[in-house]
Amino acid sequence: MQKKGLAVVAVGGNALIKDKNHQTVPDQYQAAADTMAHIATMIEDGWDVVVTHGNGPQVGFILRRSELAAHELHEIPLDYCGADTQGAIGYMFQQALHNVFLERGIKKSAATVVTQTVVDSEDPAFKNPTKPIGSFLDEAQAKIKMEKDGWTMVEDAGRGWRRVVPSPIPQVIVEADAIRSLIDQGFVVVAVGGGGIPVMRTPEGKLVGVEAVIDKDFGSAILACMIQADLFLISTAVEKVAINFNKPDQRWLDRITAAEARQYLQEGHFAKGSMLPKIQAILKYLDCGGKAALITDPEHIKDALDGKTGTWILP
Repeated sequence: MQKKGLAVVAVGGNALIKDKNHQTVPDQYQAAADTMAHIATMIEDGWDVVVTHGNGPQVGFILRRSELAAHELHEIPLDYCGADTQGAIGYMFQQALHNVFLERGIKKSAATVVTQTVVDSEDPAFKNPTKPIGSFLDEAQAKIKMEKDGWTMVEDAGRGWRRVVPSPIPQVIVEADAIRSLIDQGFVVVAVGGGGIPVMRTPEGKLVGVEAVIDKDFGSAILACMIQADLFLISTAVEKVAINFNKPDQRWLDRITAAEARQYLQEGHFAKGSMLPKIQAILKYLDCGGKAALITDPEHIKDALDGKTGTWILP
């Protein structure tokens, strides 16, 4: 088997929750197993792989449980929610990979690294929290949370009040060296879950957790830079990226340069909550010397790597 190189594969929410009717733990495991089967094919074809993932819904579930149990138990800080989900999702991915490796006779093991991501205490996001998390509350409940716990709450499109937290730009992946060492020893690594657990450095260099969330594609891009990955692959809900999306002149993109991606970005082709951060993350990776990036859905990873589909973005 010829070595293809090192890939960071950022899997989207559909790798765990396919739709609103399939959110239980067994449903999530089945979705994870389906996605890991596609990643196992990459590994069979000669790629070393680090799998990164989101955790938004899972953090939401933990926060909801915490709210429901608040009369009996302490509430769970956001950084601990991130750590919890990294362990649970890592467990699902590791087990799914182990089982598919066994079925196919692939001599590989998977390991999960609980990953911390350093953010800048001066990041403007801390003065302007925008990322909604947790349950919807009525106005009276929201006021109590704002006064008692210092939460920032916003009214969300008539559906109620919701907590918003900062989403700072990731700077450094603390465990990057450990991840690289595991890859060099032949492991498949699951890391940077939910973009990493946000931490800050004190003036003495110590790490402290912060109440924030990190975009998982941005966190994955920083990791891809730090471990000098040959490929940054974002696996999402669409087979390819489009410009003029859902308009009569919609056009699917097969292969574009970073300069073209920047132009489409400036022209406003990519939606804020979906494709925009993915393209921004890829540009960050290519700017630090990355070789190639690819966006496709899990089912088309093999075909996309063979050049048959997907959207390639090159320096």
